[in-house]
Amino acid sequence: MFSWFRTALLFIVVLVLTRFIPFSEFFRNVNTLVHELSHGLAALLLQGRVMEIHLYADQSGVTWTQFQEGWMIIPIGLAGYVGASLFAMLLFVLYRKDSLKTGLTIIALMAGLAAILFVRNGYGLAWSAGFAAVTAAVAFLAPRWLQQGYYLLIAFLCLVESVVSAFVILYLALQSPGSAGDATNLAKATGVPALLWGFVFVAIALWCTRVSLSRLLGRRRGRQMEQG
Repeated sequence: MFSWFRTALLFIVVLVLTRFIPFSEFFRNVNTLVHELSHGLAALLLQGRVMEIHLYADQSGVTWTQFQEGWMIIPIGLAGYVGASLFAMLLFVLYRKDSLKTGLTIIALMAGLAAILFVRNGYGLAWSAGFAAVTAAVAFLAPRWLQQGYYLLIAFLCLVESVVSAFVILYLALQSPGSAGDATNLAKATGVPALLWGFVFVAIALWCTRVSLSRLLGRRRGRQMEQG
């Protein structure tokens, strides 16, 4: 398993590099999509309803849900950041298993179903449908090298954005506890300060990052041993 120092060092390198990738802002919305769908899935599992989801060009989003019991806001509120972090980790686990097409298919289906069932604002619909089409084309039509590059781009962006967004919420919870999004909602529902929820989101995101990067380099070492 990675040390925390190596995790932090590699993460910083990835964070810097992803900021220079052309059109990376377009792909960063994958993390937003997963975040909002995670809220929606939690609501559905609790026999609630997803009214609609909006996605925006600045990588923000919002999900409106209906649920029966007040306590249900806790798992629904937790699901967004936790789900995004776990999904990023899943992508690296699939990459370790060489299941690129499976991962890309999952991503395309998520975006396509979101566009059909939940996303209702103009930008969100256009982005979800376009992203689903591009990802499906790469999954089933592109050569192997393009599949791998595209997959890693999405995986790294999901990983980076899951950590960055968690730290943003932590910062907001520290500076303005009443405006810290999911952390604020959880604080109102539980009485636990928003700052503590921010730390929970950051801790989960960092743990998922450590596991993800260890899976990535573990695959590379395995290939080197096979070649040797």
